[in-house]
Amino acid sequence: MIKRYKRLTYIFEDSVEVYEYLDGKYGAPGEKRGVKRDVTPDQIKKRNQWNKERKARHKLKTWFKENDFLALFTYKKEERPPDMKAAKKDFQEAMRIIRREYKKRGYELRWMRNIEVGPRGAWHIHVVINREADTDLILKKAWTHGRIDFKHLYEEGGFADLAGYITKTPETANRYNEKLVETSYSASRNLPVPEPEQKRFVRWPKKPKEKKGYYIDKSSYFEGTNQATGYKYRYYTMIRINRRI
Repeated sequence: MIKRYKRLTYIFEDSVEVYEYLDGKYGAPGEKRGVKRDVTPDQIKKRNQWNKERKARHKLKTWFKENDFLALFTYKKEERPPDMKAAKKDFQEAMRIIRREYKKRGYELRWMRNIEVGPRGAWHIHVVINREADTDLILKKAWTHGRIDFKHLYEEGGFADLAGYITKTPETANRYNEKLVETSYSASRNLPVPEPEQKRFVRWPKKPKEKKGYYIDKSSYFEGTNQATGYKYRYYTMIRINRRI
């Protein structure tokens, strides 16, 4: 059977993400296969988190831009919820008000959020939201359980760090010098991402080629061997040199 590799190319406004790996239906001609190992539960968990961050990053690149808001919803101590179910309900009630106010003004609401609680019981919610006129006032009116702090989104690195931050778990919180005991990530349903371009090829390219007008972000480049298949894979991001403002 002929064996081939597969390349997926995701194209965004100011970046291109490339993923190359063995096509599941084929192998790779003339290449010695690596040693296949059993995949551990920890490796599966890490892979699942990697996929979650990738999908979140694609949503951010497609639907959000610099100067949209990263809002922090906090709780007064006496308003803290007893559990995650109650915290989700608090968020849903606030979003109903926010959605209604956006609709009144002719805006479509888009959001991503992570509900988090630390070891001392301090609950808070990180929310990425599209910034429109009066968004800060709308959010403050809707959230009655505490204060809201605002930051503007910063697109450096193609939102890679923000994607990890908004999807963080108790296991990944140490990346951000935080300790968490429970988290819950979710996003609005109106954040579809473009399907990737697909291409199959026979020989593994020794060096990726930069697209004209782009450079390869070295911090995004990774090449390794799949633990399950024993074959090579790699992924990297190309950044537009002259970004559209």
